[in-house]
Amino acid sequence: MADAQYILPNDIGVFSLDCREAFRLLSPTERLYAHHLSRAAWYGGLAVLLQTSPEAPYIYALLSRLFRAQDPDQLRQHALAEGLTEEECQEKLERVILGSEAAQQHPEEVRSLWQTCRELMFSLEPRLRHLGLGKEGITTYFSGDCTMEDAKLAQDFLDSQNLSAYNTRLFKGVPQDGKPCYEVRLASVLGMEPALHSEMTSKLKSYEFQGSHFQVTRGDYAPILQKVVEHLEKAKAYAANSQQEQMLAQYIESFTQGSIEAHKRGSRFWIQDKGPIVESYIGFIESYRDPFGSRGEFEGFVAMVNKAMSAKFECLVASAEQLLKELPWPPTFEKDKFLTPDFTSLDVLTFSGSGIPAGINIPNYDDLRQTDGFKNVSLGNVLAVAYATQREKLTFLEEEDKDLFIRWKGPSFDVQVGLHELLGHGSGKLFVQDEKGAFNFDQETVINPETGEQIQSWYRSGETWDSKFSTIASSYEECRAESVGLYLCLNPQVLEIFGFEGADAEDVIYVNWLNMVRAGLLALEFYTPEASSWRQAHMQARFVILRVLLEAGEGLVTVTPTTGADGRPDARVRLDRNKIRPVGKPALERFLRKLQVLKSTGDVAGGRALYERYAAVTDASPECFLTLRDTVLLRKESRKLIVQPNTRLEGSEVQLLEYEASAAGLIRSFSERFPEDGPELEEVLTQLATADARFWKSPSEAPSDQA
Repeated sequence: MADAQYILPNDIGVFSLDCREAFRLLSPTERLYAHHLSRAAWYGGLAVLLQTSPEAPYIYALLSRLFRAQDPDQLRQHALAEGLTEEECQEKLERVILGSEAAQQHPEEVRSLWQTCRELMFSLEPRLRHLGLGKEGITTYFSGDCTMEDAKLAQDFLDSQNLSAYNTRLFKGVPQDGKPCYEVRLASVLGMEPALHSEMTSKLKSYEFQGSHFQVTRGDYAPILQKVVEHLEKAKAYAANSQQEQMLAQYIESFTQGSIEAHKRGSRFWIQDKGPIVESYIGFIESYRDPFGSRGEFEGFVAMVNKAMSAKFECLVASAEQLLKELPWPPTFEKDKFLTPDFTSLDVLTFSGSGIPAGINIPNYDDLRQTDGFKNVSLGNVLAVAYATQREKLTFLEEEDKDLFIRWKGPSFDVQVGLHELLGHGSGKLFVQDEKGAFNFDQETVINPETGEQIQSWYRSGETWDSKFSTIASSYEECRAESVGLYLCLNPQVLEIFGFEGADAEDVIYVNWLNMVRAGLLALEFYTPEASSWRQAHMQARFVILRVLLEAGEGLVTVTPTTGADGRPDARVRLDRNKIRPVGKPALERFLRKLQVLKSTGDVAGGRALYERYAAVTDASPECFLTLRDTVLLRKESRKLIVQPNTRLEGSEVQLLEYEASAAGLIRSFSERFPEDGPELEEVLTQLATADARFWKSPSEAPSDQA
């Protein structure tokens, strides 16, 4: 059963993102702007391969070469002619690759790529199954010999120099003078060659810190970021206003110099660019996949406004200040002034990175969020894919709930995403003491509602939410935002904004809560018992909420093991809709208050103790979650694959290229993404991976207890 989660079926669901109408409504200038931003995003997204695992760049280069020589149908026909069956075409990868046209044209190169990645690609050795540090998993944010202690030391060093970890990787070198040596490498076009003075050049040097040597360098992903910069420069010519021009100029500075401060300046201009027709964001953004929780994965998105749903979100924004007062913490724990954000529904044209979210609240920089504000976006055509649910594939629900769930899952998710992004991520204050010793709260009068005492802890200069709460920061914050969504969806005013009243409003509430508790059970797929760790921040958050609601008791939520009609283990999730308000709301209120107080005060010890208690997965009765995890794996539905369109410049006009919702369509979309420089990019990726290969020993070379 342990290996079941690592096996994907051949008939995995594939869906296309539909943005045809939104793209059609763009002006020629807006299309050119969107095109060059999309190109920048796609090029930058290749850096994710270098942020994931040692073999990822080689796998991409191998598949890219394979499908440049033959499209999927041609390759399939070739394999069938060689004597493989239809099923073997999908399973006998080595025979397909070595018998391909690419292998005939370049036998040594293809064989070398295959030999480099084949063992790692299929290995189910425990350490190689998932992301993690040292013996707990694999990551290329850190060299293979880095431990959690190394990551913490590096974070303390970065904090001491006011350097952000977002665009860095950490490599441990050979000790010198008996002292550990570390390289902190910044992502940038420029390397260590002499350059005109910038805010970054003074940082590029050697340091002594807590008995260790640190060397700050730059130039990570340089040839990839060069492509990003080239297209951001081209996009500037089609910007709609000065905010977009200045935003792009700062992004270019950031990616060229390796400066997160420049990216922050660009983000300020981005926040000021209210209601653009073409929305975008790009950079090292989300830290979910860093085992320590501080380094950002590269992502970039480009999207167009969906006016109908955006109007509802505008109404929600207009009500936000009043709704914030409904949250269960004192006003002193809320921002001094609510900075009215943009909140739009968008149809995605491009989203590069390791996954596509349903909604986003950015930027993630705490200081900007407190002083400049933020933006919220709901990704409408992504939500439409998420809504797609077949009744026969709905697991763990009672039969009488299934039709209601299918009818209201989409509308309830719209409500939850809106509340999660705007009033979840957008709420709450961090108590900070700045570099001059000044506090942003009154030490004499602000009282901790959990203790009845004055505030005892806070964030000091250089500390951020991510750096302080590190490994639990992302999941904790997602849990807080999800809880805000559940809590505020009980407010009739919110439901009226989205057009729901009476019985319909009650059904939306019920399905929203039911969806959350079911998601908490499904989340067990992302828990690794061997390492006692969670692999996905949102899933951990939903499990924690399930635990909180189960703890509320009185029959509000039950999870019961059963036997399915097929004779195999099954389970049923039940939610008593009549107890949501009298039992569920008070439980969520108490939990949310604790989450916010611990976050505001920077109480890491208290926050970690609370969160890890609820996140613990045991076989204690009555739920027996470890046993239920086996049932979840047995009946899991594979995550959907999403096919995205491309844009192509033909003369002065931009064309939208769409693809069928199939594995072949997905492959074609990638093959046609880089039509002119595919071979060059393959070489760039493999060269970058090879240059750093010394930092990760192969599993056969590494001892089993390697830290």
